[in-house]
Amino acid sequence: MSAESPLIKSMRTAVAAAPDDVPLRLHLAELLLTAGHGDAAVGEVAVALQHAPGDVQARELMVRALAGAPVATPGEAALPAPPQSPAPGQPPASAVVPPQDPAAGHPPAPADASGRPGFDWKAAEDQVGDAVPPRFVEAPLTVDGGGDAGDAAAWDVERPGAVRLADVGGMHEVKERLEAAFLAPLRNPELRRLYGKSLRGGLLLYGPPGCGKTFIARAVAGELGANFLSVSVNDVLDMWIGNSERNMHELFQTARRQAPCVVFLDELDALGGKRSRTQSSGMRNTVNQLLTELDGVEAEANEGVFVLAATNVPWDVDIALRRPGRLDRTLLVLPPDGPAREAILRYHLRERPIENVDLGKLVKATDGLSGADLAHVCEAAAEQALLDSARTGSVRLIGMKDLLAAAAQIAPSTEPWFASARNVAMYANDGGMYDDLVAYLKKKRKL
Repeated sequence: MSAESPLIKSMRTAVAAAPDDVPLRLHLAELLLTAGHGDAAVGEVAVALQHAPGDVQARELMVRALAGAPVATPGEAALPAPPQSPAPGQPPASAVVPPQDPAAGHPPAPADASGRPGFDWKAAEDQVGDAVPPRFVEAPLTVDGGGDAGDAAAWDVERPGAVRLADVGGMHEVKERLEAAFLAPLRNPELRRLYGKSLRGGLLLYGPPGCGKTFIARAVAGELGANFLSVSVNDVLDMWIGNSERNMHELFQTARRQAPCVVFLDELDALGGKRSRTQSSGMRNTVNQLLTELDGVEAEANEGVFVLAATNVPWDVDIALRRPGRLDRTLLVLPPDGPAREAILRYHLRERPIENVDLGKLVKATDGLSGADLAHVCEAAAEQALLDSARTGSVRLIGMKDLLAAAAQIAPSTEPWFASARNVAMYANDGGMYDDLVAYLKKKRKL
């Protein structure tokens, strides 16, 4: 085989500079095939076919390169071979079909309209597959096993988890309220049927941020042995007219097919804000759709669907959502009490190097802090110990001094919320909606 000509070398340089230029690469392949470099021509055409799988010129050139057919020089037309007369007793040449080798593992090549055998693209792919790696990795096709599998993938439906209310540290009053108002009727189907209690349920969790409303919702789903579907504002709201309402409908349809299922609507004030305060017709339509889904399009449509919602500002939630039969029960989730703070601190310190930590003293020093604040305390104490170890070159453990110093520097993140809630409790507690909040504020002498 002769060495490559200067023209081919120049073309290779041009192709390297513009690897996506299919005509340029095919011109290089033509030159290689003309010069007798058939293998190199096959490789270039294969790359061109990956960029443009439907290119007719590339397909024809691949046929010629693999077949080793002579290439007409520029300005010279390739003349067809003269027809030959068939031997006596033999069929015409056009009717002769090339024999297929069953051992080759490839099916016979399909014939085109003129009766000539077509090109076996599978054989060509196998031949050049090792030389030219694929440009794209195709995802494996999965067989759709039904609506449940598709719903779970689209809405991230979590199967019944192991988190139970027993895993929620402290907060005994919250657990008792949940048991009496929500869980007990659902655990006793005989009594429920006796008293005509439906499986439909709605509960609104409200309180300052960082106090565990989402974790409690997951624990409720665990107690019920139900699937868990967490929804935020980003999952529903859409910039296009009508899409938000459709997303809301599909969400509840998914929950109905996955029943028993707990639907957790996080930041309800963003999804179901007061319609009188919004200027957007699309937002009002979304709230209307949520109301429709909570009622159920048909009788007993929401049987087995339990709706839990959480918000930091319940006074901004549309009043229609609080109507009986919808989110008619409310539960105030306050900053963690003593046992809860001990459990949270123990959890965040369990894998850190500590010594002589008095949890009882630390619990008293962190009164009023939320769960997120307590995690920050442990993080700040660990950071201080790490910096001291880096400065001195000697590793030291996290002690009470670090934890107490961190607790003294971190102001409760719940205070701004209580400042706003105080005005609501004093002047907007119509119908005793916030009596629990009023009692807590009086207990803590904040009212």
